[in-house]
Amino acid sequence: MEYSPLSIKELIGEKGDEQKTMDQVDVQVVAEYAAEDADVTWQLRGLFAPLLKEKNQEKVFHEVECPLIEVLVGMEYEGISLDTEALLQISESLVLDIQTSEKTIYEMAGREFNLNSPKQMGEVLFGEMKLVEKPKKTKTGQFMTNEQVLTSLEKKHPICAEILNYRQASKLKSTYVDALPETLNSRTGRIHTTFHQAVAATGRLASSDPNIQNIPIRTERGREIRKAFIPRVSGGLLLSADYSQIELRIIASISGDPGMKQAFEQGVDIHLVTASKVYGIPLDEVSREQRSKSKMVNFGIVYGISAFGLAQRLNISRTESADLIKAYNSEYPGIHKYMEKTIAFAQEHGYVETLTGRRRYLRDINSRNATVRGAAERNAINSPIQGTAADMIKLAMARIHRDLEKGEFQTRMILQVHDELVFELEPIEKEEITKIVEEGMKNALPMDVPIEVDIGVGANWLEAH
Repeated sequence: MEYSPLSIKELIGEKGDEQKTMDQVDVQVVAEYAAEDADVTWQLRGLFAPLLKEKNQEKVFHEVECPLIEVLVGMEYEGISLDTEALLQISESLVLDIQTSEKTIYEMAGREFNLNSPKQMGEVLFGEMKLVEKPKKTKTGQFMTNEQVLTSLEKKHPICAEILNYRQASKLKSTYVDALPETLNSRTGRIHTTFHQAVAATGRLASSDPNIQNIPIRTERGREIRKAFIPRVSGGLLLSADYSQIELRIIASISGDPGMKQAFEQGVDIHLVTASKVYGIPLDEVSREQRSKSKMVNFGIVYGISAFGLAQRLNISRTESADLIKAYNSEYPGIHKYMEKTIAFAQEHGYVETLTGRRRYLRDINSRNATVRGAAERNAINSPIQGTAADMIKLAMARIHRDLEKGEFQTRMILQVHDELVFELEPIEKEEITKIVEEGMKNALPMDVPIEVDIGVGANWLEAH
């Protein structure tokens, strides 16, 4: 029987200025809502609890997810302070960058047009400037002007790089720099993001209001935003602890590939080693470009990248990218074998698992559609790796949380972003906390390769990271 409980939106309205708070709703209505919520949850428990054993998910539920609830509650309660003055300065700088980009683009195009209109952008680049003979189009017949297209055309004309520059600055300003101050809690004066345990299929944590996970870190402008995240008190410190190349270390451990395991055991630059193997040259002869390409292959393989996908990422021919992948598979046979075995397992069982047993079901793994099946195969390869990384940091968070409480420390865990944990550090506890965090993260889940954790301390998140 289908049953739809009372929605929170029906109770307090949609998000926005007119949304009510719970104390503005009739007590009787709130009581019925709360009772129904509890009753439905209790009934669902009876339905799902037996499935934990049936699907072999008891370890994931009881050892990974449940201990994490208390940790996330504490992190959400603590929140983090924001330097609004720093954000204002970043916003002003971005305004100047945007204006400069606008002027440059108009000069290159020979006229003004709406830079935020993909249709007008396409007409200028391909209809008027004719950057390519046969430009790609959307299903509606409009010229494609997305990041991938523009990146591939950067060498054709400098206007493409300038448009990407304009878009990056505009997005940073609207999505983060101008929006973050709006999320400050009026009572605490801090940001209190909400963490979600069961959103990402891989098991990774997600966050909302605001989404801390998506703050860009690959560009200098994006990293600058981290400067605005500061300790509660003036003179305080933040501590950042980040797993180093965790997904590559996990695939080395899971696959058992001797070449990759040896590189991590010896503590050498894995991208340099890969370049040396793939190009068949000594380590000291590897060029910066060769290392960069090998780095993309290393991380691309983790995501089941194809020759076509690698060619687009590196802006090289498909033949060269196919040769790179072929050489990679030859030099790291254990990883290639892992990929083949994992896909075969998924095709037989319909799911893949992390080291803790977390499952990801892949309903399209045996699809007759090659494109759909290919996407499922890439998820099959990546999910045990990314999912194990997610489980590892969750286990580390629970362990570190227990150690902080047991030691009655003043330091608090306040953020989790991908493979990184951020703490509001009590300065006099620095030595003890560094040891607790490092050991907690390194020993969260046994691996056959050394796990490295980069730890930094600073007056703001950027400085600590």
